[in-house]
Amino acid sequence: MLEVQNLRVSYPARDGGLIEAVRGVSFTLGRERLAIVGESGSGKSQTGRAILGLSAPGAIVTADALRFNGTELLRCSPAERRALRGRSIAMVLQDPKYSLNPVMRIGEQIAETLRAHRSVSRAEAQRRVLQALADVAITDPERVAKLYPHEVSGGMGQRVMMAMMLIAEPELLIADEPTSALDVTVQLQVLAILDKLVRERGMGLIFISHDLRLVSSFCDRILVMYAGRVVEEIEATKLHEAKHPYTQGLLDCLPRLGAPRHPLPTLQRQESWK
Repeated sequence: MLEVQNLRVSYPARDGGLIEAVRGVSFTLGRERLAIVGESGSGKSQTGRAILGLSAPGAIVTADALRFNGTELLRCSPAERRALRGRSIAMVLQDPKYSLNPVMRIGEQIAETLRAHRSVSRAEAQRRVLQALADVAITDPERVAKLYPHEVSGGMGQRVMMAMMLIAEPELLIADEPTSALDVTVQLQVLAILDKLVRERGMGLIFISHDLRLVSSFCDRILVMYAGRVVEEIEATKLHEAKHPYTQGLLDCLPRLGAPRHPLPTLQRQESWK
């Protein structure tokens, strides 16, 4: 479904040079669940945004191949990228406060997304909006659809964003920390929804997260990023067998119930990792 070869994302620096946010990332994605993990600033979100064509203004994005279902994304016109965005490839951004329109009701925003990509009647759009909200574990979709974004919690706003991105039934979903603001019970419900979409609809999923335990139990493969590049790729079920010292360091920093450690372990970075 997706082929990424030597993806690079750079930004101009004040001294006239370039800051490389993503450095030579390569991977392929089928109809599966692929996790991208690493510290903040490792290039996870920048990779997802580059695939979707949502890099910040001034970004220099290059790749030997950035191909979705045979279409070379970097050669598409802006209109062609917009047609793919939302309908074929969607992204759940990390902070809903900056992604939802503050002056539109939640139901109107989700319906607008659907009508932009699918030809449906107003009544059908309303029915699918309520169903999409229910699918992401919102118990009173009729009430929530009438609210404005500032009237819902951060966790509910995150679920609203998921409903908005899934309503057009994309083939590929990029989820950037989609469960970070959710409590454990709702987190499991949302993961079950994503799992069902991958299995039944054949959707591809790129799951960006800091939670190593979560991705090891939910995803099929894991890419570990450090300083803008992939340092290790491993099957999720074999994460405990990771070979790279950075991945081992991340695992060692995880808290362990019943095994207090003093002092707490810290990650000892090495220049060679870059």
